[in-house]
Amino acid sequence: MRVPLLDLKAQYARIKSEIDDAIFSVLETQKFILGEKVSLFENELSSYIGVKYAIGVASGSDALLLSYMALGLKEGDEIITTPFTFFSTASSAARLGVKVIFADVREDTYNIDVSSVRERITQRVKALVPVHIFGQPAEMDKLMELSRETGIPVVEDVAQAIGSVFKGRKAGSFGMVSCFSFFPSKNLGGYGDGGAVLTDDDKLASLIRKLRVHGSSKRYYHDLVGINSRLDEIQAAVLLVKIKYIDKWNEERRQRAKYYTSLFREVSLEDFVKTPVELENCYHTYHQYVIRAKRRDELRSYLAERGIDTQVYYPVPLHLQPCFSHWGYKEGYCPVAEKLCKEVLALPMYPELERKAQEYVVETIADFYKGR
Repeated sequence: MRVPLLDLKAQYARIKSEIDDAIFSVLETQKFILGEKVSLFENELSSYIGVKYAIGVASGSDALLLSYMALGLKEGDEIITTPFTFFSTASSAARLGVKVIFADVREDTYNIDVSSVRERITQRVKALVPVHIFGQPAEMDKLMELSRETGIPVVEDVAQAIGSVFKGRKAGSFGMVSCFSFFPSKNLGGYGDGGAVLTDDDKLASLIRKLRVHGSSKRYYHDLVGINSRLDEIQAAVLLVKIKYIDKWNEERRQRAKYYTSLFREVSLEDFVKTPVELENCYHTYHQYVIRAKRRDELRSYLAERGIDTQVYYPVPLHLQPCFSHWGYKEGYCPVAEKLCKEVLALPMYPELERKAQEYVVETIADFYKGR
């Protein structure tokens, strides 16, 4: 059996006529930049998350960069974030000359450890940047309490967690700003790059709207040096169709995650495989179903030989990436994140994933360990 990590064709087949109509409606207008579809999607997204403003931008990476720019981060400043995340959470700050202080993560949820954040705050820290990794919300109550104590604003990285909920509130509704990605593989994915910045702050919203068009509020008049980062009309049209289904698709992911976990329980692999943990009062949206596995790399090769796609998110923690070596971090600085990078393995996960495919995945994992 062939089991892909993600099957976007299966999703397209479910909504093909709606998607095709949406794209052709844009082609009919021949208006591709910051048109009606973008405005409609911004309104839908802000309403869905429960925040006043959504600003569509060209990617999740740009959402982070624009947020850091709008907060006035500059060379000599610092942010605190997790080393167990996608590169752009840190690189977008590094592009501004900002140093990234990495706090370690929790071994059970893979999310940033608030006690580690507290220990590593310096006078130069200008933002706390939690990432809701793989769809599991970070501990936003503790982080917001820390923000209030210190006066340091929170920038939420929600790239992997649209629709996730922490204690009754959606991820992305806590921080001063929040950043979303619509990369095609995301739970709400476009047909190319795309992202958004959300905020309740009137001035920040206005500033980010200006920064995304070269720092201009009137054509050819530039108050600031911004960047070119706009969500295009075709992406917005696709996302307007898909956002109607996001809750349904997230629930289908949760059902598949629950089935995976039950299958692992049946084959009694507790000594070899740890399944994902969902904290109480959290609604995990399972952008990825990530296990921790002994002899991870051997297992991955074994699965690949039998037609099962997997991925390692992430093989190297950010504090040990070569491009950040000038910051002086050494192995042992974030021991939990370093351990996770040697053990984690993402299994196939998407709303259309069939039970027989999940059964094959878990049976094959069981066969690997029984044979050894």
